[in-house]
Amino acid sequence: MRIPSRRRPRAALAAVAAGTLLAPLLSGCWTGAGGAGSGGDAINVLMVNNPQMQELQRLTAAHFTKRTGIKVNFTVLPENDVRDKISQDFANQAGQYDVATLSNYEIPIYARNGWLEELDPYLAKDTAFDQQDILKPMRESLTGDDGKIYGEPFYGESSFLMYRKDVFAEQGLTMPEHPTWQQIADLAAKTDGAEPGMKGICLRGLPGWGEVMAPLTTVVNTFGGTWFDKDYKARLDSPEFEKATKFYVDLVREHGESGAAQAGFAECLNNMTQGKVTMWYDATSAAGSLEAADSPVKGKIGYAPAPVEKTESSGWLYTWAWGVQQASRNPDKAWEFVSWAAGREYEELVGEQIGWSNVPAGKRESTYANPDYREEAAAFQEMTREAIEGARPTDPGVQPRPAPGIQFVGIPEFTDLGTKVSLEISAAIAGRQSVESALKKSQALAEQISEEYEGR
Repeated sequence: MRIPSRRRPRAALAAVAAGTLLAPLLSGCWTGAGGAGSGGDAINVLMVNNPQMQELQRLTAAHFTKRTGIKVNFTVLPENDVRDKISQDFANQAGQYDVATLSNYEIPIYARNGWLEELDPYLAKDTAFDQQDILKPMRESLTGDDGKIYGEPFYGESSFLMYRKDVFAEQGLTMPEHPTWQQIADLAAKTDGAEPGMKGICLRGLPGWGEVMAPLTTVVNTFGGTWFDKDYKARLDSPEFEKATKFYVDLVREHGESGAAQAGFAECLNNMTQGKVTMWYDATSAAGSLEAADSPVKGKIGYAPAPVEKTESSGWLYTWAWGVQQASRNPDKAWEFVSWAAGREYEELVGEQIGWSNVPAGKRESTYANPDYREEAAAFQEMTREAIEGARPTDPGVQPRPAPGIQFVGIPEFTDLGTKVSLEISAAIAGRQSVESALKKSQALAEQISEEYEGR
């Protein structure tokens, strides 16, 4: 990996605000900080508005504040908005927020720029947190170039294939133990129309570097393509990148969900839950919703590893994690919150009060040894763990990469580049242009990044 250390993100990483891996499932809400800095016995936490974070917000006063005396002021925003606000506050070291939700894309970049508090000294004192219990891929993804820890995961995920095993049985079909993408395309054709209004597969088509580009990039990797070669030469016009993209676009256009060009994670989740699609390739975190007590498809879903072509595995690696701002006025209290929110105690609290399928899993060895969790999440927990542990963020394809990342390229410019490319791909899915035209424009965009990085 060769990431020029002297480069800094442009305009306080404003580009980080574009697109995300997981589409927000709920509309934004705001509570708490009111613009005041933290201090005394209070900390300010800025976080994404996904359901698991909102459960945390509801549990904090009665279970964290009551025990520690530390008041937590939450600001809760949709993903694009929260990334924009975080990038501004942390880049300027304004100190308005002590803790924020950051992904394994941002944390190494933020650490490189001195925006995050190093957590190793806190871990040395807080032995009960048990850093070695954190799954190795998660630990490594939240480690800076200097080998120090800068974030702790709230939950982790990879990607896999979800399918209606009851529909497969009715059609006399069998899901391969380790499917290839061609096998999935064949199965999508066979199950298209298996039930009235049912399509063969759901794949994201919504613009965004973390929407359509997340699953598509894993397909590109396993087909032998890459955004950049080891010397940062743009490769979006390579035969492998074009073959993968054409395969993805053709599959979703021929056998995918209606309105695919505007379908992201949330839309595909709805389609799968409502019985409108037979298969869905996406985040492992979706399984908790599919297997929830009130889900119409609970018990009907089968799970298979992310499909491959030229690689042994292709699942992505992602975590929403807690990062402490370097300029925090209360770093010790901030760590107390992080330690609780990322700890075993919190998982047990969620399991007991809300349900074990709601536990923010995918981050700790102990979670997968917990008999209560294993029983309630039996349908998907082992497959999820295998996907996370099999992810290869430094070596996701068939050739060396210049920066880490499976469904993204770990450089600051990727948010802007990925979003612009996603618009071209989404237009191809909508039938407004050919894949060849989309990639020709995308290659020109990527070459601008190449010019800045090549030779450094």
